[in-house]
Amino acid sequence: MTLRFVHTLAACSLAILPALAQAPGLATVNSQLREQETKDSQVMWWLHEVTDVYGPRLTGSPGLRAAQDFAVGQMVKWGFSNVHLEAWNFNHPGWQNWDLEANAVSPFQQPLNVRAVAWTPGTNGPVQGPVLVVEPPQPPAGAGRGGRGGGRGGRGGAGAMTPEQLAAIANPGSSPPPMPAAKPSENKPVSQADLDAYLASIKDKVRGAIIFYGPHVQVEENFVPAPLRREEDSWSQPGGRGGRGGPAAAARGGRGGAAGDAAPEGLTAAQISQQVNKFLIENGALVKVTDAGRAYGIIAQQSSAGYNENPDNPNLPTLLMGNEDYGRIYRTATIDHISVVLRINIHSEFYPAGRTVYNVVGELPGTDKADEVVMNGGHFDSWNPATGATDNAAGGAVAVEALRLIQTLNLPHRRTLRVALWSGEEEGLYGSIAYVAQHFGSAENPKPEWFKLDAYLNLDDGTGKPRGASVFGPPEAAAMVQNAMDNFKDWGFYRVNPTIGRQTGGTDSTSFNNAGLPGVGYSQDPFDYNSYTHHTNFDTYERIYEPDMREAAVEEALTLYSLANADRMVPRCSAVTMPPPPAPGGRGGGAGRAGTNVPVTPVAEFRLPAGVTAPERPNPCTAAPPTEAAPVSWPTPASGGK
Repeated sequence: MTLRFVHTLAACSLAILPALAQAPGLATVNSQLREQETKDSQVMWWLHEVTDVYGPRLTGSPGLRAAQDFAVGQMVKWGFSNVHLEAWNFNHPGWQNWDLEANAVSPFQQPLNVRAVAWTPGTNGPVQGPVLVVEPPQPPAGAGRGGRGGGRGGRGGAGAMTPEQLAAIANPGSSPPPMPAAKPSENKPVSQADLDAYLASIKDKVRGAIIFYGPHVQVEENFVPAPLRREEDSWSQPGGRGGRGGPAAAARGGRGGAAGDAAPEGLTAAQISQQVNKFLIENGALVKVTDAGRAYGIIAQQSSAGYNENPDNPNLPTLLMGNEDYGRIYRTATIDHISVVLRINIHSEFYPAGRTVYNVVGELPGTDKADEVVMNGGHFDSWNPATGATDNAAGGAVAVEALRLIQTLNLPHRRTLRVALWSGEEEGLYGSIAYVAQHFGSAENPKPEWFKLDAYLNLDDGTGKPRGASVFGPPEAAAMVQNAMDNFKDWGFYRVNPTIGRQTGGTDSTSFNNAGLPGVGYSQDPFDYNSYTHHTNFDTYERIYEPDMREAAVEEALTLYSLANADRMVPRCSAVTMPPPPAPGGRGGGAGRAGTNVPVTPVAEFRLPAGVTAPERPNPCTAAPPTEAAPVSWPTPASGGK
């Protein structure tokens, strides 16, 4: 720790003390919050209502709107003020699956483990037909992308493993190593003639068939199950695991291929899929089924299917099937050449009213600094295979519970506290991006409220309590949050790291970072998040770990209280050291669909103007009050300035 940082941290702590001298100190309030949460917690009851009664909560769906109406009503009952819904333009219809049945009829009888793919049509009643395995030729790996498929992918993976874990996977439980697997054949570029020939070969079999699209996925054995909690050393290292939207997120950049990538030879996977989909519909296929590709019946459904709005890429009624059921049927059809007959009924509906979607907002008014606001929140929407408990009813429940605790204990807070439950997060952080644009603007084009937002706290990584955090801004911003979170060392909280990345991605705190505002993203222990629950049919109330949820609510409540009573607001990067937003071509607003007649969501992150190359900015940036952090200007190509 440098001498400068020690002095800065001391100054930040002293700046907080005068305000807290007129209100209970952090230690006293910490004890009160812990006691109240122990004797009268409502966090699990809220989670039950939001998941068991109102889940799933897909953006634009009747399920989400019903959950939002519940949230508004309950926050009013708890004494929150200015509770309301704020609209934004999703510009796609809502969708909800109401009924789903899938059974094998012959040569064996079995209920099948399936989930409907969001925004795909239903079957208009029960249908029955033989399985037809369709395996069109595929291009070499990496030859063009297979399409977004919608939504956000999973988190974690091999990049989060230690060298010891990777070595264990390479040598799974035996010495010498087991017999090596057969080397798969490499795909060759697929020409249009190749695809046409394949489609012609199956054309007479398509009508009235239930399509099994693609081979059965051979799921690798996992010899290194993920731990429920990470080792303490991984949290305690300086600059280690910060919160969501930290330096790693800053390096990711926007979606889409890298500039200058060579055009692939032959058809891409996306082009093949698009042509095959049209062919199957035109030739009378009944249903499309794909392998979920996960062990133990896990089905991860995180696809928007293009919202069923692209006439060039239409959708059949589409199901994801558990790997085990798919494998049994696939092997019977391809090895034994026995006709497997399935009966399927999918009742799904589209809702034009879902084009307008809402965020839920509620407040506890402040006193002498009521025009300044400290926010917390989490996204309220979910995917449809389960009830969206760990992703992210948990984060929203913690945020609401934190304000309820402050309200119940009648704790004084100079600044206004505001909670937000976002929608559209799963489709691209749209709800929070729209809210930030509407209320705050950006460091380049700030609105009056930009100077009045103190910070935004966000929890969105499952059921674990906070173990670390990141804050957009200078080290002094991290020090102010650390001042509150130091009260939870006994619960395993370690450190708050500053970050200067302004790209959006991962979770809603980055929408605030993108505007140059202090977004606080918490990091949590994994539990079963990446391995079992994230976007899957196992994301239910049962996977919530109550002790960590209650601790998280207390931690957020004390942080809100600390920031709301400080003499000064959380410092920001000064205007001359503010890092740039991402370059054009990043995520948001239906990137990659320009020039088509397909509707897009008119919501996008803040980006640099076209042609602007931002000058280098220092890391860390220099601390400044909000009034000296904006507006920020960038040199135009003609000016050549700095």
